[in-house]
Amino acid sequence: MLRLQAVNQFYGPKQILRDVNLELPHGRCTYVLGRNGVGKTTLVNCIMGHLPIASGTMTWHLHGEAELNLLQHPVEQRAALGIGYVPQGRQVFSQLSVDENLRVALLAGRNKSRQVPAMVYELFPLLHNMRHQRAGDLSESGQQQLAIARALVLEPELLILDEPTGSFQSSVVEEIGLNIRRLQHEFGLTLLVMEQQLPFPPAVGDRFCLLEGGHSVAQGTLDQLDDSLIQTYLAV
Repeated sequence: MLRLQAVNQFYGPKQILRDVNLELPHGRCTYVLGRNGVGKTTLVNCIMGHLPIASGTMTWHLHGEAELNLLQHPVEQRAALGIGYVPQGRQVFSQLSVDENLRVALLAGRNKSRQVPAMVYELFPLLHNMRHQRAGDLSESGQQQLAIARALVLEPELLILDEPTGSFQSSVVEEIGLNIRRLQHEFGLTLLVMEQQLPFPPAVGDRFCLLEGGHSVAQGTLDQLDDSLIQTYLAV
């Protein structure tokens, strides 16, 4: 679905991403893991088109459609290609209602009906109950639900979540994990989740990629993420 090969990125003279390789198979959930500052959010911003890359390739391929060079599509087109994004820190429109947040997002994606998909309120009944309330009045957990829902109204094929667990307590983290599992297994989405640690049991996901110093230093299935890799690349 999405393939990155030898991606390099710089902030001025400082190189942030170094020959990053990453492949996201259709229908799988992949975690990009690494300590703070290793380039996870930079990688997301490159995929979404918010940051240019210095070199490398990004290709996007949906079943039955021609492979696309993602780099030829500007940021405003990537949602319409089927890429949804939940930013770190949620970034909801606090003065708008829940419903208005979702309807603003409808303008950017592939959803031609301009209606909030039923799956959104099926996943997050709280949002339906509070759809006329200001987003800023929601709890942090509710705002995280809204941020995910806002990406889902675009009816994406790939959903990218940048550190969705944040500093939430364990019960909220567990709920996020259940929603990720449902999005993959019930709704058929491909997921890319950026985290500092693996926050969920291995059953919530399929693959991992470890970043260190901007390099993709190890990749594989989650059962290959052993204690040695955790201690080397994730332990604080």
